[in-house]
Amino acid sequence: MRLDKFLSHAGAGTRKEVKQMIRKGFVTINGEVCKKDDCHIDELQDVICLDGEEVSYQKYYYIMLNKPQDVVSSTKDGMHETVLDIIDIHLPKDMFPVGRLDIDTTGLLLICNDGALSHELLSPKKHVEKEYEVIIDHPLSAQDIETLENGTILLDDEPIKKAHVQVIEQCKIHLIISEGKYHQVKRMLHAVNNEVLQLKRVRMGSLVLDEALQEGEWRFLSDEEIAELYA
Repeated sequence: MRLDKFLSHAGAGTRKEVKQMIRKGFVTINGEVCKKDDCHIDELQDVICLDGEEVSYQKYYYIMLNKPQDVVSSTKDGMHETVLDIIDIHLPKDMFPVGRLDIDTTGLLLICNDGALSHELLSPKKHVEKEYEVIIDHPLSAQDIETLENGTILLDDEPIKKAHVQVIEQCKIHLIISEGKYHQVKRMLHAVNNEVLQLKRVRMGSLVLDEALQEGEWRFLSDEEIAELYA
């Protein structure tokens, strides 16, 4: 792997920034200063240091974000702040949000550069559960709950899969679904003549939103959390 690519992927900076660091002599390979950004290294064997600090190789990055409102779930947007904009460290350019949350939806969003894991979580064939905390306009009746749960609601001319409703308070529920149709939660509540006032995702598969994360805050996933997502 090229030295500049290695450092960029390790989060040391953009490709342009790490090239400048290399040329200024801030980088060593096995103790020797290297000023050639196109130098090829063995990322598993060579010891790379930047300004005296060893840089370790990491192929994949996994970030849990508590997404705030008014931020879009995309990598680039000409009008709005994106979820990548609020991650305040240098990351590989191939990072992306796994799935999307609407601009006014908050909560759990996984950001990574692992395409295989993204496929596992998003493939319709996998039926991965998504759990939402929903503030609604008025309490649900027993019939409303049955309608939401039994799979008779039609979205896009197709019946949705069975869901599960847990009533937390009169106007606060948890709704668990295993699909990802456009505006699905809002449309499901609309189908029972109700309205979503606030929507927050709290779980995706085995990954549960860390309650210590305030909106706009993030952290890297633990090894255990990553392993559970692949289980």
